[in-house]
Amino acid sequence: MTIAKSSPLGITSLPDHTQLPDSDGTFVKNFQEHPQSILLTDSIKPTLEQLHPDGQYAIGQDCGIYWRLTDPPERGAECPDWFYVANVPPSLDGQCRRSYVLWQEFIPPLIAIEFVSGDGSEERDRTPLSQMGQDRQKPGKFWVYEQVIRPGFYAIYEVQRASVEVYHLIENHYELVRANKRGHYPIEPMGVELGIWQGCYGNVELPWLRWWDSAGNLLLTG
Repeated sequence: MTIAKSSPLGITSLPDHTQLPDSDGTFVKNFQEHPQSILLTDSIKPTLEQLHPDGQYAIGQDCGIYWRLTDPPERGAECPDWFYVANVPPSLDGQCRRSYVLWQEFIPPLIAIEFVSGDGSEERDRTPLSQMGQDRQKPGKFWVYEQVIRPGFYAIYEVQRASVEVYHLIENHYELVRANKRGHYPIEPMGVELGIWQGCYGNVELPWLRWWDSAGNLLLTG
């Protein structure tokens, strides 16, 4: 987490999720992304309820993770299409989360997933913060996840290629996870595997990103 100097921004205290924007003014890029997020959330909830009988976990779907205090604030946030954070309350002070603020919570997500809508270069961009200039206002997305937000796993899903890349944070850098014999990627702290399922969901036939249990059984929707 990086906090810009307070004096140029005129800030005397750090804002929380109620004081930061919950949107950057963009909208979902296609009709597949929203159902894909629901599919991931709906099928993993029974597993997370077993992992967290106290209910202390949060799932973000196209929500901002604030890691740096900037002007405007949106420049200091990344917005994964899907992420899960363990051992945090699902709401704060009785309010629904507007965003996830690292300087307020400190706990990184266990996994963050990006859905590629272009050629994937944005999701794989490793440009560091030190190379920012007038022609570039944000560092590369891959760099931010690896060096600052630091989710234990980072997945890049490409529906057009029917593929997913999964990276595991090991000794301060991401290493590509190899698929197992089923073609899935184990997410061991969750006791599940991530992979591609070709099928029909919401009346659309696509290669969907899905969860399986550690024995290779597909996690079903509600």
